[in-house]
Amino acid sequence: MAGTAANTLSRLFLDSCRAHKKPDRMIFKKIGTWTKMSTDEVEAATRRLSLGFQALGLKAGDRLAILSENRPEWVMVDFAALCAGAVTVPVYTSLLPDQVRHIVADSGAKFIVCSDLEMWRKVEAVRSALPELERVFVIEGDPPAGTHALSDVEDMGRRIETQQPGGFEKAVESVRPADLASIIYTSGTTGLPKGVMLSHANFTSNVRSLADFIDFRDTDTGLSFLPLSHVLERTATFLLFHVGASMAYAESIEAVALNMAEIRPTIVVSVPRLFEKIYARIMDQVMAGSRLKRMIFVWALATGKKRAARTVAGESVPPLLALRNALAKKIVFAKISARTGGRIRYFICGGAHLSKDIMEFFYALGLRIMPGYGLTETSPVLTGSTPSRVRFGSAGVPIPGVELRIAEDGEILARGPNVMMGYYKNEADTREVLKDGWLHTGDIGRLDEDGFLHITDRKKDIIVTSGGKNIAPQPIESLVQASPYISGAVVVGSSRKFISALIVPEFEKLELLARERGWEFRDRADLCRRPEVASFLLDEVNRMTPGLAAYERVKKIAVLDRDFDIGMGEVTPTLKIRRNIVEKKYAAFIDALYD
Repeated sequence: MAGTAANTLSRLFLDSCRAHKKPDRMIFKKIGTWTKMSTDEVEAATRRLSLGFQALGLKAGDRLAILSENRPEWVMVDFAALCAGAVTVPVYTSLLPDQVRHIVADSGAKFIVCSDLEMWRKVEAVRSALPELERVFVIEGDPPAGTHALSDVEDMGRRIETQQPGGFEKAVESVRPADLASIIYTSGTTGLPKGVMLSHANFTSNVRSLADFIDFRDTDTGLSFLPLSHVLERTATFLLFHVGASMAYAESIEAVALNMAEIRPTIVVSVPRLFEKIYARIMDQVMAGSRLKRMIFVWALATGKKRAARTVAGESVPPLLALRNALAKKIVFAKISARTGGRIRYFICGGAHLSKDIMEFFYALGLRIMPGYGLTETSPVLTGSTPSRVRFGSAGVPIPGVELRIAEDGEILARGPNVMMGYYKNEADTREVLKDGWLHTGDIGRLDEDGFLHITDRKKDIIVTSGGKNIAPQPIESLVQASPYISGAVVVGSSRKFISALIVPEFEKLELLARERGWEFRDRADLCRRPEVASFLLDEVNRMTPGLAAYERVKKIAVLDRDFDIGMGEVTPTLKIRRNIVEKKYAAFIDALYD
């Protein structure tokens, strides 16, 4: 049930509240107990927040920043600002104070809403450098001097609503599709993040296309755990709200597995890393079991893969295979499905390339992953998958209204109503990516004969060896990271004779292995220096990449004693590697591989 064809996010909010009355529109944990907010409660709180913000000076076009973990207040503050005609600026909670300062200052944010005192301290540390920031709000905790409690804003709105009925609806109706809705700062893998300007029409066109493209229902329950600062989670929230679904908020990333079993969601939006971790956990448990249990799992998985291959190809499943798969489901797959709550209709995957093997594995278990592709600059979805249109290893097909073509150099070009207005205060970079009506994505890919998009790498990440071979590092890294002993990998080798890799181990598993094999070590740094460790991990790299061409094979590795860090600028808040920084920081390690 897709709802009405709202063309602004403010109208989308109001229409959905009218059309989908339910007692559990938002679900969240409060003092250890799952609590529900009805549609009417969500609408009332959002209405009052919007009126309260306006009374405190928030006008149409003003920027309001949100520095908070996922929670109902994040979404209600977002809708409250949008319904007032203001512009929302999401800020990742993982950012350092100076990074927060850059986004708040660059956007010219007038208000900022912080989840708690920890987030408030990040703002307070740089407050003197933010002359345009007029008001700071805190969702929970006693508001320090000079700040406001968000609950006080709602109370103010309640009084205004009584005095001036109809003011909220008037503000909603004054918002136009072409108005700026949000400035979302990109992860900035090559430098300072850029502010992507997305209009109401950009977002709502994407929401309407997705609602027509894939079967989301008002009976669905989504589990939100990707940061709402990430455009994928934000648009997924708009979409689920639009169709009238319920939204539950995970307590934290670490609690996702527990919360899935408790909430029993039907829709989960994620990035590939979640599926890679689930895969590794399942395989660990299988390998720790008896020989008989391992044999049963291998048989069940092979059966599930045969059934999945036929289903994805649109072929009928023979009765004997269907019978075997039903048995596999009963004795193996049902136990795994139960850990996700047992009600999953779709996992939606975006943000990075999902390996063919991982996708095939989940389909074999009866858990469907729908991969897609997009960018912050496209609000974000360009391609997606459905149960009837899916292909292992691809990013799906263009959604309605989106056009794709492949440039001569392999770059993916996109056109559609969801393409951004431009970069905020950055005309030069806007002109660089928006040419002749097409957005130059910076990604390399191809469209197969059936219209499925296959992404190979980032244009700027392509490694050219001294022998002239072009190598896409990301698919190799994805394969390598499927090893249970490897947490992270960065492939290097530009202008070198062969490629190598920086490897971050899964330390708990590696330490356990070292003790079993008698490799003595004082600490992790000492363990990573042992030649046996490098040899073992290189064998793991080779084991995970058997199908690569000779020039794509990793010849040497350097083992790092810590993971790549957001605070040190090595990865973005969306966990994308900043290759130039990593290669510069580990230049001595890399040079040593080629000495």
